[in-house]
Amino acid sequence: MAKTRTSTAPKRGNGLGSTPVEIPRKGRPNTWGIRTPLHFDKAQGKKVRYWIGREYENKTKAERALRKWINDYEAGNVAPRSDIKLGQWLDRWFSNVQVEETTKAGYGPKIRLHIKPHLGTKKVQEVTDDDLDALYRMLERTPCPTKRDGKPLGASSVRKIHDILFQALEAAVEKDLLTKNPARTANPPTERKIKAQVPDFPTLTDEETADFLSGIWKPCGDRGCGDFHHCTRDSALWTTYAANGPRRSEALGMMKDLIHWDDCAIELDWVVVEVGNTYVLRRLTKDGDDKPVIYADQALMNVLKRQVERVEIERDRAGDLWVEHGLIFPRDTYRLRKDGPPPGGPQDPEKVSARWRRTRERLKLPEDFRLHDWRGSRITNDLEAGENPVEVSANARHHSPGYTMERYGRRRPDNARRLAASGASRIGLTRIA
Repeated sequence: MAKTRTSTAPKRGNGLGSTPVEIPRKGRPNTWGIRTPLHFDKAQGKKVRYWIGREYENKTKAERALRKWINDYEAGNVAPRSDIKLGQWLDRWFSNVQVEETTKAGYGPKIRLHIKPHLGTKKVQEVTDDDLDALYRMLERTPCPTKRDGKPLGASSVRKIHDILFQALEAAVEKDLLTKNPARTANPPTERKIKAQVPDFPTLTDEETADFLSGIWKPCGDRGCGDFHHCTRDSALWTTYAANGPRRSEALGMMKDLIHWDDCAIELDWVVVEVGNTYVLRRLTKDGDDKPVIYADQALMNVLKRQVERVEIERDRAGDLWVEHGLIFPRDTYRLRKDGPPPGGPQDPEKVSARWRRTRERLKLPEDFRLHDWRGSRITNDLEAGENPVEVSANARHHSPGYTMERYGRRRPDNARRLAASGASRIGLTRIA
């Protein structure tokens, strides 16, 4: 009599062999469940098997669900199982994301204040485009606790939050935590809505700018007033903004060694920017520029030479306290504190803006006229004067003349009337009227 071969393999439990199993239920009909085959999960770094579902009405539906899972798995449409929360993933992504320091500093508050409180505890794999849409609409309608006026976030701010989520979730796809990025099918504020909320910026005409330049160089006449009195300490800086329209950070980062005096050219290789609760001097990398060059008139070169002379006097006055950075507009010795930043280093951009607000009030400029509006005034006036848009755009460091025209081209009644008169003359309308 032949011996029966006995298998030494352990007996498989119900459902462990990827076959449907009937699940007894109390008080209701039994259901069918099905598990995945044993497979390698990248997120966990090991082979796993888990339930696809346990509530199928019959065996046929359970088998159909298994076939669908196998097809999706073979097509790469099944994400590894992970319990990581969105808040945890954002922390991991944020610590490794490669962006500019200032850009990264802007990401932190948005993640902490506007994303984590609402979606931070949700599993990454459970985040849907509907969840993102609900977040965007809520932020657009609910008063923001961090805004002084208590208004909701603007469309531009909400769009930036969407951009952060898009990048973070796209990184989750690359790490095989997701099969697709739900932010791709979400509905953040549109560009049209963002443009509709952009406030109109005030500008000064060339004549108004000339009056301003005359005013800031007039000494106050008080006791002790002279060429280096504090009343004119910022005159050269304000003149630079009004004459050439650099960004606040670019003017504060101008270096003596990067000015080509004979060619009337200024290389912009450094900027002073705010990072968190402080400010730093760093290389200019905006829009991929590599030492962009702007050109100035000889008159502005003379103003900058006068500023260099003033800095040298300040350096002699400070003595050993001076820390040389080669800046055109460094921190000076006015009201110098022992526990404060040393003279010679970069200025605090916020304090510069505060001094500008006092100057604005003293010279009776529009109360909402910011330092950055000198930039808008210069570009707008250049365009209205008929200057080449290509050169205007290049000197503003814009990515294209089209953007310069769209953002800074202004329609004014006098220009519109001249256009109408020119068109009427060309078609002979004046001869029949």
